[in-house]
Amino acid sequence: MNDDKYTENRRLFEMFQGLRMPRDTREYKLARIELQRLSAPLTAIVVPTLFVVVLCVVTAVSSRARTSFPIDIPPIEDDPVDLTPPDEPDTPEDIVPPEEIEITVDAPAAEPISNLPPAPIQTRSTDISVKPAPMDAVMNIKSPVTFKCINGSRTPGTIGIATSGRDSGGGDPHTEAAVMKVLWWLKAHQNTDGSWGSGGNTVANTAFAVLTYLAHGEYPGSPSPYKRDFGPTVQMALDYLISHIQTGADNVPHFSPTDGNEYSFLIGTYALCEAYGMTKNPNCKEAAQQCLYRIIENQSSTGGWDYKLNKNSTRDDLSFAGWAIQALKAGKMAGLHHEGMQTAINKAVNCLKKRSYSKSGGFTYTPSSNNNGGNTGLAGVGTLAMQFLGRGSESEVVNALDVMRDWMPAFEADKVSGKKPGGSPQYYCYYATQCKYQAGMKAGATKNDVDSWVKWNLAMRKLYPASIIDLPEKVADVNGKGHAQGYYQNTDAHSSRPYMDTCLAALQLMVYYRYLPTTSTKAGENDAGENADGINGLDSSKDVPVVVSL
Repeated sequence: MNDDKYTENRRLFEMFQGLRMPRDTREYKLARIELQRLSAPLTAIVVPTLFVVVLCVVTAVSSRARTSFPIDIPPIEDDPVDLTPPDEPDTPEDIVPPEEIEITVDAPAAEPISNLPPAPIQTRSTDISVKPAPMDAVMNIKSPVTFKCINGSRTPGTIGIATSGRDSGGGDPHTEAAVMKVLWWLKAHQNTDGSWGSGGNTVANTAFAVLTYLAHGEYPGSPSPYKRDFGPTVQMALDYLISHIQTGADNVPHFSPTDGNEYSFLIGTYALCEAYGMTKNPNCKEAAQQCLYRIIENQSSTGGWDYKLNKNSTRDDLSFAGWAIQALKAGKMAGLHHEGMQTAINKAVNCLKKRSYSKSGGFTYTPSSNNNGGNTGLAGVGTLAMQFLGRGSESEVVNALDVMRDWMPAFEADKVSGKKPGGSPQYYCYYATQCKYQAGMKAGATKNDVDSWVKWNLAMRKLYPASIIDLPEKVADVNGKGHAQGYYQNTDAHSSRPYMDTCLAALQLMVYYRYLPTTSTKAGENDAGENADGINGLDSSKDVPVVVSL
């Protein structure tokens, strides 16, 4: 009781302090929101009381004796009366009342968080000024994450079913326990400004963390039982991403700091698009829209993308393009329909099929001669991109899945496959987990695809919970209860990126409920119903959306 009183007194003190701050500051806006919150109970009492008082006065006045005055009413002539009822006005047959949206604001004072990552971070310093753009509140969206052709319900009940361990295609309590360790580890290692890590990878680290929390249904105002702990964490992270977007004299948005090639720009845009899709926060919308526009405007003429969003390059870097495609798809699913977005998606499909495809490699890092040769590491990137764009049944994808047939999850370089795809195992596994899941769990999946996913999943369910690096320190929640924390790390040239490795692994362990498997050529169609090729495309009537529940 004393603690509650202390908390209320402290919140009142912070509210009055905030009201003294300049109107354009975050403190003043949060104080205004807190004042509105505190005024609600008082209003609920005062308004009914006033209503009762007024009602009593009106009743007393109306009960007084009245003096009657005789009134002469002249006789009314008997005119014929037309008893035909007037024509009723046309009424819409289907009127859907507007859906009520409950807005929940929870903005406690940020607790000091230790910033001691378990491994050093590669850095690139930049000196760029920051244009602040604070995010004040996030809507509480009760409906599940529902996107065209990619549906998922990130609610506690769905997560529990998907990780019950009752079938070989889903998760189990051990995989979910590993996810929770990661979420608490991220909370414990968040910087005081809402970011993770330092240097040129800070924006990408923060975006990965946001995607990880969102995948678990954690955001400000979410129905999650951890909303008081993880909600403020996500809001601080989104504040960081939004406030670190700046535009120069050319009015082109950039994230600061940058990793040099602007991978962070694509991943940051992806995170903001998903955040807007789940929260409908207007600040997320504004930031995501301007970032999406830059991605669309800087697509190469070939349909691909290259470092630094150089639209004049025809190098077609598939690793870079993979994040651009995920950002575009997330933006479209969230309802951010830019002019030119569908054209960009159609061009991307053509580039994947005609330039990035390889008979022996599945999909390759850069175009290969005669669509053959190249390393196999990017096979998962191209496959998932095609699946997300509704082309999961095409021959290029079928071939790429065969190329990845012997792949197994790993944290060590070159142990993913005997074909030795390269030195970034969790990066490859991130895509392989998703595309194998999409292929093996969809309706009408082939036996090979089902077997491939089940084999991969059983190995992942065994390896990932056992490979997490547990830390002895517990992370206290808002009630003081301690929670286990842990992180992941590759043993390769990229082992100095624990935030990326950890988030990529956790996202794989949430594949069971993040996106349910779907298939539809309509995902890649434009508004006129044309496929990516424009003419002689696939017959979309033969491939309709399918959602397979777990």
